[in-house]
Amino acid sequence: MKVLEEIRIATANLADFASDMTEPSIRLGVTGLARAGKTIFISSSLHNIIHGGRLPRFEAHATGRIGSAEISPQPDNLTPRFRYEDHIADLTDHRVWPSSTSRTSQVRLSLRYQSRDTLKRTFRSDRLALDIVDYPGEWLLDLTLMDHSFRSWSERSFRQASQPLYRPYSKEWIHFSDGIEAMVEEEERGDEPLLETIARQTASNFTAYLLKAKQARGAYALLTPGRFLMPGDLQDSPALTFAPLPDSLYSKDRKSLWAMMERRFEAYKSSIVQPFYRDHFARLDRQIVLIDLLAALNEGPETLAELEDTITEILRAFRPGSHFWLRNLVSRRIDKILFAATKADHLHHTSHDRLEHILSRLVERAAKRVEASGADYETMAIAAVRATREATLTVEGEELPSLIGIPMKGESLGEDEFDGETEFALFPGDLPKNPESVFKHLESVSEATYTTKADSTLEQDPTRVDSKSQQQSLFEDPLCFVRFRPPELDKDANGVARSLPHIRLDRALDYLLGDILK
Repeated sequence: MKVLEEIRIATANLADFASDMTEPSIRLGVTGLARAGKTIFISSSLHNIIHGGRLPRFEAHATGRIGSAEISPQPDNLTPRFRYEDHIADLTDHRVWPSSTSRTSQVRLSLRYQSRDTLKRTFRSDRLALDIVDYPGEWLLDLTLMDHSFRSWSERSFRQASQPLYRPYSKEWIHFSDGIEAMVEEEERGDEPLLETIARQTASNFTAYLLKAKQARGAYALLTPGRFLMPGDLQDSPALTFAPLPDSLYSKDRKSLWAMMERRFEAYKSSIVQPFYRDHFARLDRQIVLIDLLAALNEGPETLAELEDTITEILRAFRPGSHFWLRNLVSRRIDKILFAATKADHLHHTSHDRLEHILSRLVERAAKRVEASGADYETMAIAAVRATREATLTVEGEELPSLIGIPMKGESLGEDEFDGETEFALFPGDLPKNPESVFKHLESVSEATYTTKADSTLEQDPTRVDSKSQQQSLFEDPLCFVRFRPPELDKDANGVARSLPHIRLDRALDYLLGDILK
């Protein structure tokens, strides 16, 4: 199967190379878990490049070497177009954040630029197509299934569900699973085994657990399959009618419930996960990994540990490596990866370097694999759209570096509830001066949090481990966050909104594209 997949990937890469003869292209992977800001990053990047935004650190743009930039027809006619115009209207006209991505979409930005190199200007095209794909963050989790068998995935799923953080949400599914063996034995004594009915009931209970865990744990958990959380066009299809089984049900009988679930698990990988990987991730040249690190930090150490594990596992599925044009004809490699902590506008700039240091430590395990492959990587704190401005508040004679913005309607902070129209100033808090202290606390808390079932105290009270209660172990004072509305923008004479403000979006674009546009 792996050999066949590699042949398919090589065929796709050769087709890309042939089309690049007329217009060279670069495929940028914008990767991130749910609510990490993929749609906002793509929209703001396109808007700033097309409308001459302030990108002083994006050298090709700042020096005027990019002559024109426009959205052109995408190469894949079967993939929906990224709704750029709708997303920009949400950000600039309605001043609301675009809705979460629920399906795959694609956009191609065609650039005309002038190279600084005389030889390049003479022998290479002055055109470049930038292809970007957007997709639900939940689907990204499925990439971790490719190296799992049904049995190993079942073991992982039950192991995760038994952890203290998940027991409150998994107990009904675990209880149902404990009774499956009796149900199977009863059906086998009947005239017509109803394994399909049992399969549907099991999948329904498992999906209910995943949805409850996702709502409680946010986007940090490695909850798979991802399509169970965001089914898209596969809603209620047989492809989503399977679930992990206890190892006691393991059987080599082709007519057993285990065999039925195993076949569907393998079919899910071959018909859904592998094409998703082959069509998008196996053909990437550059990659940015967006991480909502601030939210994880504010949730507590166990959430941070969970995020670290999830990011590390997901990155195993990618194909980093140094650029070599002959090899890349058939086996494309990602030669640059940018790890970006999003929503930097929720912190004062004096804490941005601390955020970057914590990010570097968080992705350390994933970055080692990138380095070993010969690829390059960087870490950065960014905000693709800046929703706040900075100020200084004086409270009881102490000057505090603060933020000013308009909180979203319905947001609250203490006794204050916001109407979505009034500006508000707040001191967001400080990150630790020594970022390594976060992870020292993390190690000690993880030992207490991820215990085995032998811990009788946790068995009696599975809700005892509360992420909110652990904040003091990470910070002297918890961080203070509210969701702000996108900023109000001036418009030019034609009624077009001026460029979206940002934090380090120009640096991110220069790292990802600057060397290609030299």
